[in-house]
Amino acid sequence: MRLKANYLISMRKFFYLFVVMLAGLAVSCKKDKPSTTDTSLQPSKQGSTLDLIRDSIYLYAKEDYYWYDALPDYATFNPRSITGASDIDALTNEVDKLSQYKINPATQQPYEYYSPAPGEAKYSFIDDGTTSTELNGTRGDFGFAPLYNDVNDLRVKYVYPGSPADLAGIKRGYQITAINGNSSLAYDGSSGTHVQFVINAVYNSNTITLTLKKPDATTTTATFNTANYAVNPVITYKVFDQGNGHKVGYVVFNSFTSDAVADPKLNDAFNYFNSNGVTDLVVDLRYNGGGYVSTAEYLSNLIVPAAKTGSVMYNTYFNDKLVAGKDPLLSNQVRVDPTTNQRYNYGQFNYSVAANVVNFSKVGSLNVNRVFFIITGSTASASELTMNNLRAAMDVKFIGGTSYGKPVGFFDIDINKYQLYIPEFETKNSAGQGGYYTGMTPGTTDYPGVQDYDDVTKDFGDPTEGLLAHALNFVKTGNYTAVTSNQNASLSGDRIFSVSQSRDAALQMGGNHQFSGMIFNKRLKIK
Repeated sequence: MRLKANYLISMRKFFYLFVVMLAGLAVSCKKDKPSTTDTSLQPSKQGSTLDLIRDSIYLYAKEDYYWYDALPDYATFNPRSITGASDIDALTNEVDKLSQYKINPATQQPYEYYSPAPGEAKYSFIDDGTTSTELNGTRGDFGFAPLYNDVNDLRVKYVYPGSPADLAGIKRGYQITAINGNSSLAYDGSSGTHVQFVINAVYNSNTITLTLKKPDATTTTATFNTANYAVNPVITYKVFDQGNGHKVGYVVFNSFTSDAVADPKLNDAFNYFNSNGVTDLVVDLRYNGGGYVSTAEYLSNLIVPAAKTGSVMYNTYFNDKLVAGKDPLLSNQVRVDPTTNQRYNYGQFNYSVAANVVNFSKVGSLNVNRVFFIITGSTASASELTMNNLRAAMDVKFIGGTSYGKPVGFFDIDINKYQLYIPEFETKNSAGQGGYYTGMTPGTTDYPGVQDYDDVTKDFGDPTEGLLAHALNFVKTGNYTAVTSNQNASLSGDRIFSVSQSRDAALQMGGNHQFSGMIFNKRLKIK
């Protein structure tokens, strides 16, 4: 069974997108008049609503997709021939097919190759509006996520403050020994019976009963329902005194929600760091699949040294059609500027590199010259943008596993009741660094640091948690902690998963259910 069969596609891209949403209210584009710059391949204006939506997805991709040049003509692609069990399945199958044409010469695989499910898109997806709702700070779920620490060890990987799971007393690191009375939870692959049971129980149900083992070996059972709650993307923050004048600020940032939601929470954390004399910073992005570009810029400016103000943060590269203004379909994408009430459309924007340079502008008073980022395969898109911005501007260390690998982003394209997200741009920092399609791997030349397992056996901020311990020890001694084959072993004994297997399992479990992307939510310059 396909991983996304029973779940909203927007949530499949955990590790994994840059989402670019231009600010304002969405207005549906007209699907009764599909158009294309190639009139010899004009599709029929007749057909069902689904036919016209399928046509529009192809036509927008042929105009705006970053890798449009590899797509076949309309007749060859034949979007109306692509079917599925439902409309959303058919549209998803079309988006997946479009994503496989452009080959990355460095890997000889499609740029959008998705290793846990080859043939599915790594970045592109079709959405029903859920993504924008969640990134604007409202969720309607249990408020926790599971992760296999090992084959026979299912854990709680995070809990959002104020969520149903939080109110039920559940903490990160608790071992899940049964769900709804079923204790057959061993990892058996992305389409395995056990994994699918966990996915359906956690993401496709309204009520759940968890039997849990706490770190002190006591057990507890909790039954709770899904509910709407306001997301606090800053799960926790604290300061560690490492002696010799070194104080380490630690913050867990779990989603690049809108600036209105994220910035005040980030300010609270960084003001606390500043008032406590923090000299070194650890930013935990291990499960942060991305979100709004403007929030990534804000976090970058909170971290960067003040001396870098005015220097280049990153450059943005769109395809040559957009740069040349050959984008008539984007005039259908009408928005309303919330500050001026003026209407505008995406076709009015200047997509040149020169018009889209972003410079650093220091925010706050925290003064650090070094930052450690904790990452995993679920660290994607806007998270990677933030890290890439800063590694050309200061001393950046990487701790954990290889990140998702998404140096591209997008903006939302309205098609009937859906939003299409396909990569339209790529970013590079001031040193021209980018192109991390296979992820950022700690402990390599480009990404100095140390590679190790995600230690999901302990709560965030526990100084003995494996990945945080690496950073704290480095600040204190100049060395990372020793990495052993038994590090972070499960309760049942030695770890069976390798680092790479652990990453794949995390992607397979979470890929359908956590957003991964970089959404452009700033109004560009008019041509």
